[in-house]
Amino acid sequence: MRSVSVIIPTFNRAMKTARAVASVLYQTFADYEIIVVDDGSQDATEEVMRQFGRRFRYIVHPHNRGVSAARNRGIRESESPWIAFLDSDDYWLPTKLDAQMAFFRNHPEALICQTEEVWIRNGRFANPKKRHEKPSGEIFVPSLRLCLISPSAVMLRRSLLEEVGLFDENLPVCEDYDLWLRIACRHPVYLIQDRLIVKEGGHPDQLSSRYRGMDRFRIQTILKVMESGHLNRAQRQAALKELSLKCRIYGMGCIKRGKEEEGERYLKLAINEAQGVRCKAKECEV
Repeated sequence: MRSVSVIIPTFNRAMKTARAVASVLYQTFADYEIIVVDDGSQDATEEVMRQFGRRFRYIVHPHNRGVSAARNRGIRESESPWIAFLDSDDYWLPTKLDAQMAFFRNHPEALICQTEEVWIRNGRFANPKKRHEKPSGEIFVPSLRLCLISPSAVMLRRSLLEEVGLFDENLPVCEDYDLWLRIACRHPVYLIQDRLIVKEGGHPDQLSSRYRGMDRFRIQTILKVMESGHLNRAQRQAALKELSLKCRIYGMGCIKRGKEEEGERYLKLAINEAQGVRCKAKECEV
């Protein structure tokens, strides 16, 4: 058994996946396994992956089932006590795994940590805005506004996923936002200040580029975590405040785009929650 299972989901990203795999093979920490889950690619991914021989496990979904299903398959196929994710369009700098394993040795109580990252947008370096700054420790409340954890930056203990569950395969996007909220409401999420991953964005095959109005999925997620029974009073108040804000913004946006019925439904949801009328996550399912 290896110490760390590195899980790389991919779909039609042959060369970028090869770069991601190579960045793991160049790690200064060597006690890992790599699991690539090909989620129904129709390009040359399988052929390109053959160049690495038997240095990793290659699992193929015959049909595209989504990134959550691919990550979950990798988790179920893995055996290591620690799990790290790497999106196929990102890549690691050589000391990423070493830094995180050292952090966990020095902080045995910690269950999850992430590193800082370098952003590249449309081929150029980009500076994250202040609102994207990653906190460390109790991060549930600031994470409600927007996702402050990058999958490619994370390493976590397997037992944590056994406690909170895996990625929600019913969410086409914001599946990471959903999982991180489930974790952050129960446990601290720590940050290593070193920039040890390169995160690329701006290309058209990103999920966030294919879905407009992503707040509707975040609203569904906030309702789910409020229903879970794991929030303390302060967390619940913060979740309710953010839920109402997102419902109003999304509802008004729907109305402006001519989707009056959908918009009124979200505006009503904001009012009901503010008045203490419990709503269910399924009311926001798309």
